[in-house]
Amino acid sequence: MSTFNLERLDNGLRILTAPMDSAQSVTCAIMLAAGSRYETPETNGIAHFAEHMFFKGTERRPTARDISMEIDAIGGEFNAFTGKEYTGYYVKCAAESRDIALDVLVDMLRHSKFDSDEIEREKGVIIEEMNMYYDTPRDFIGGVYEELLYDDQPLGWDIIGRKETIRNAKRETFNGYVDHWYKPSRMVVGVGGKIGDGLHERVQDLLGDVEEAETGRPQPVQLTPGDGARVKVHTKASDQAHICIGVHSYPLEHPDRYVLQVLSTILGGGMSSRLFTEVRERRGLAYYVYGLNHSYTDAGSLYAQAGVDINRIDDAVSTVAAELRKIAAEAVPPDELEKAKSFSKGRFVLQLETSQGLIMFGLRREVLESRTPDPEEILGELGKVTAEDVSRVAQDLIQRQGLNLAVIGPFDDAARFEGLLA
Repeated sequence: MSTFNLERLDNGLRILTAPMDSAQSVTCAIMLAAGSRYETPETNGIAHFAEHMFFKGTERRPTARDISMEIDAIGGEFNAFTGKEYTGYYVKCAAESRDIALDVLVDMLRHSKFDSDEIEREKGVIIEEMNMYYDTPRDFIGGVYEELLYDDQPLGWDIIGRKETIRNAKRETFNGYVDHWYKPSRMVVGVGGKIGDGLHERVQDLLGDVEEAETGRPQPVQLTPGDGARVKVHTKASDQAHICIGVHSYPLEHPDRYVLQVLSTILGGGMSSRLFTEVRERRGLAYYVYGLNHSYTDAGSLYAQAGVDINRIDDAVSTVAAELRKIAAEAVPPDELEKAKSFSKGRFVLQLETSQGLIMFGLRREVLESRTPDPEEILGELGKVTAEDVSRVAQDLIQRQGLNLAVIGPFDDAARFEGLLA
């Protein structure tokens, strides 16, 4: 299995490589430990807005078309993404074009113009992206659920921001955010696939002169998990309701992280999982239903999500809640445990099959945990999980706190759902 190698420049910037012997392509990426969590109430949405603006032109490549033409000329694919705790930019191309890809990426991140006219134009694009997000309940329900969990602090805000903060953004807003957080200690260059020669020197030429600076850290999350059920309803006329039901879980580096992964797989990973079998196959309550755990550096949540019949939502909520309670109350049978472990390992290995999947996995580990990952170690840890571990973690998370429920649908009474969660 591929291994990762880590090097550092003198200014603290890290270079993570993941060679793949059979590859003819390369994925070049830059990931930063900075996302929407690093914003203030006045700048909510700026991390994602900045991601758009980096593609709009630099001094050497003045327009968005100049940038895209250069990537098109090498047959490359490029994109970016913003999370709450990290932001990433990448180009995937033929291995021989590696240096062009790196040059374009670094030029975008270091020399973007943030032209005022372009900013004004792009505000309309972001507002429409926001409208699309709000009109897509399957996506928006996650935002409603995280607002319920984390309330009015950065982890509880939507990554895309709010319309008023987007409309108020100015060139100085972008410069303030980028100049503060886009520093070498928070930046990792990742190259996966057919690496080629002279990479260290190439990155040194492009980024070795970026000055290190102390950035500080975002505020730690403040959690107030309650004993009773908590419900948040977003009222929306619709033919289908979307629900998220879950509990606070563990931060990213918790010792039981792999137990939690197996637990979430038993609940809702794949088409033979408990939730899929009970909610969709046996009862016909939903088209899609799944369960997973999502962890941040200092918080996490184990939850189920589904799109359900509005006339049978009570049945759906009760059924999901019962499955959560059941896994905490009854030991998992040996065959079900082994299936979940094999599923987790298989999905993990599939993720590492492409240069892009491999380097993105490595970068998330390095950026969020400052740990160069070892895939064999992860497979080994998943293999060690026992039924006793699953019961212990399920009891700790599900029995000691009330369930949280977020709903999008034609409802306006949160109280009607609280009794279903008991």
